[in-house]
Amino acid sequence: MEPKRLRIGSRESLLAVAQTRLVIEQLKANYPELSFELVTLKTTGDKILNKTLDKIGGKGLFVKELDQALLDGRIDMAVHSMKDLPMEISDDLPVAAVPKRGDPRDVLVLPSSGDFEEFGQVIGSSSARRVLQVRRLFPEAEFQSIRGNIHTRLRKLDKGQYSSLIMAAAGLKRAGLKERISRYFSVEEMLPAAGQGTLCVQVRKDFDQSLFSCIHDRETELVTEAERSFVRALDGGCSSPIAAYAEITGSDLCLTGLYYNAADNTGRKMSITGKAQDAGGLGRRLAEQIQE
Repeated sequence: MEPKRLRIGSRESLLAVAQTRLVIEQLKANYPELSFELVTLKTTGDKILNKTLDKIGGKGLFVKELDQALLDGRIDMAVHSMKDLPMEISDDLPVAAVPKRGDPRDVLVLPSSGDFEEFGQVIGSSSARRVLQVRRLFPEAEFQSIRGNIHTRLRKLDKGQYSSLIMAAAGLKRAGLKERISRYFSVEEMLPAAGQGTLCVQVRKDFDQSLFSCIHDRETELVTEAERSFVRALDGGCSSPIAAYAEITGSDLCLTGLYYNAADNTGRKMSITGKAQDAGGLGRRLAEQIQE
């Protein structure tokens, strides 16, 4: 029997809520008889803003409180950005659906005043993956860490603390801030984080996951599986300088991975193509090849 009301958990940031509402709208379209209650929680990752994520335990800190709310029965499902999920997901809290992927690209954001002609002088980003790649495009630039939600970052930019920011296209678009995008980086210029632009629905293992089949996108599931399998095989957390992007053409999947070895400060970029149904295996094989 289907529930009459779903309690949906989300981080309390405006972007997280906007993304969760996108999922709610998709569910409403398929289940008009259901009611939905949005439950927001502040996560540890949202509270600690004076340190980079790799110093405080990685992006799994953005899901801990929602995980506990699921286990406690305070919510029935949680909506996350896929790239915020730890690479190892508990069997008790499976991913029940992966909606169609949004824009996976990274973008350059300039101040709203547009006064900075030399926009590369101080670039704000807390992502080692982004910094290592964009440094090739703007070799004279200085890079400074920046934390906070999407609106906090933009306020810091507009106040002159940075001359530009590197951000995710999907987040800006979902927050209704598409007009702030000054330049899109192609995936060839800057390989995205595994799962970037993808949302997911997480539930308790005893919850009827078939309820979410109507919003699940199989192609997005496969490319995400390939990307995350690559990162997982390299023992990389969400803050590691590792990138992965997969695309499906017909029945084939092409996965490109980027791996930086911190020990000698070198990076390798490689691709592999195979059957899409073997997405996880392709990710593991590419990880093996890139370390040879």
